Amino acid sequence: MKKLWDDQELIDSFKANRNPEQMVPMSAYMRNQFDFLGIKTPLRTELLNKHFSTHQLPSGQKLLEAVWKLYELPEREYQYAAIALLDKMKEELTLKDLAFLRQLIENKSWWDSVDSIASRILGHVIQKEQVEGTRSMIEWSKAENIWTNRAAILHQLKYKQQTDTIILSQIILHHATSPEFFIQKAIGWALREYAKTDAEWVETFVSTHELMPLSKREALKHIKK
Repeated sequence: MKKLWDDQELIDSFKANRNPEQMVPMSAYMRNQFDFLGIKTPLRTELLNKHFSTHQLPSGQKLLEAVWKLYELPEREYQYAAIALLDKMKEELTLKDLAFLRQLIENKSWWDSVDSIASRILGHVIQKEQVEGTRSMIEWSKAENIWTNRAAILHQLKYKQQTDTIILSQIILHHATSPEFFIQKAIGWALREYAKTDAEWVETFVSTHELMPLSKREALKHIKK
């Protein structure tokens, strides 16, 4: 029988596997934005899967509380664990949880956390209630926080044939001349990913709209000439 969810057991498990030799290089890879325990991805995944398999996963408000408790901890591996837990339970999430997702996106913000939340969790929630959800993404695209903007740009990343190109265009064009590196990269990535589904549409979009050079290069990177 599975035990009740226990954040502290997971925290202790991570602490017991900290690797001082990896702390500095892992932090340096993230431009020293965060402290690390030094746990590389394969081991972190193993520890998480073990905890998931032996504990009942929290739901409802308890899920959000468990996620936030992990997310608030200083070491970056705990933010990864929080996102993994939320991803595991994303079927429970609705548009009512967008404020919480935005809270995660705007705290301890960097490309690794924001991109995981946007593509794996946010996009799933929006796709379930697309009409209302899309309105929220338009609002997010106009926010003052660049990471919230980036999440809006990337939320359709895994939609493939279900991509709403009108919304994709609208959000991208709102930021088409942005000087922000992470916005330019997000635009290029969103277009490059959709090019796997409709390369012709992406080529036409890039050729008929003013985009920053980085966004153009990223968008067309894998389109065969």
